[in-house]
Amino acid sequence: MKTKVKTKIAIACQGGGAHAAFTAGALQALFEEGVHEKFNIVSLSGTSGGALGATLAWYALKKGEQPVWKRLSDFWQDNTAQSPQEKFFNDFAIKTLEYTSKGLLPQFNIPPTSPLLKSWMSFATLGLRSRFTNFQELLETHIDFQEIASWGPLTEPPILLLGASNIRTGKLWMFNSSHEVIKVEHVLASCAIPNLFPAVEIGQDAYWDGIFSDNPPITELLDPNDVGTNLPQEIWVIKLNPTRRESIPVAADDILDRRNELEGNISLFQSLRSVERLNDLLMKGAYKEEFLDELGLREPVKIPRSFIDLEDKPYYIPFIEMSSELQTSLNYESKLDRNPERIHRLIEDGKQQARKFLAARS
Repeated sequence: MKTKVKTKIAIACQGGGAHAAFTAGALQALFEEGVHEKFNIVSLSGTSGGALGATLAWYALKKGEQPVWKRLSDFWQDNTAQSPQEKFFNDFAIKTLEYTSKGLLPQFNIPPTSPLLKSWMSFATLGLRSRFTNFQELLETHIDFQEIASWGPLTEPPILLLGASNIRTGKLWMFNSSHEVIKVEHVLASCAIPNLFPAVEIGQDAYWDGIFSDNPPITELLDPNDVGTNLPQEIWVIKLNPTRRESIPVAADDILDRRNELEGNISLFQSLRSVERLNDLLMKGAYKEEFLDELGLREPVKIPRSFIDLEDKPYYIPFIEMSSELQTSLNYESKLDRNPERIHRLIEDGKQQARKFLAARS
């Protein structure tokens, strides 16, 4: 009996701060449904909050853990505000940001490296869990980066790609598990939102959040220079930033929300347009046979449908995207909100939408 060849897939996780709890829920549902057994996951990519989900899933897959999703679940449980003091601090910070965005409170532009800010944070977070206030410690609690260092660069799938922005050179940057050992600094760099976190210095360079580069990395998933022969037949995108808005924002905070959503989607849609163009050329026979054989490509790569895609083409699959009800309840400030009720709602919606995605795909 001929063994059925598993479809090769790549999973790309968009950034969005605490909204990435949705990604954790989506990945949990995918793994609960046995995606890692039914498909050949050749690569995972992520930016900012999406880098968290991609790295945690990649680490669990590399270790052969069962269930794969447990590490994701444990991370987000640990990342929520738990004690009354943590909940008070979280809610106070989010409300203050919301009132500032509405123009009800003055805005003070203090750099994250300011001694004054550090002193205030030390006082305000007194008595809170160190993992709640120290992101690096939280990461190192749930991912053994020393163990990853002992593996060395890994060319076997899945390949992990993390998007960041090189501040000094202005170039898009990619931390690639097949080229180098993944370090905690790489994840921190992908998540380093300017004005909130200081730039992450690695060697002679410094990095900010990958939202300024690839959110998430897409075209690199089809580049042999990045993933070798591990080219996917399908790219699944877990998308956090809404595409459509039914109303035109007028208030200052609504304008900020919509601007942040648009910025978060720019590189995604540009990347999908590039892959769409490659697919069109492939379908028109524009590539030489030996070139396609070298890449292992014979059919267009299935990619998510976006608002710019109006034609019903054979290589589209849906996004894994939040429900409209959940999207309308979120704003820019909620990307920093670690209220356990909100995190739980994001995770549960992620599970629901991932199962809908699988049903639609089949």
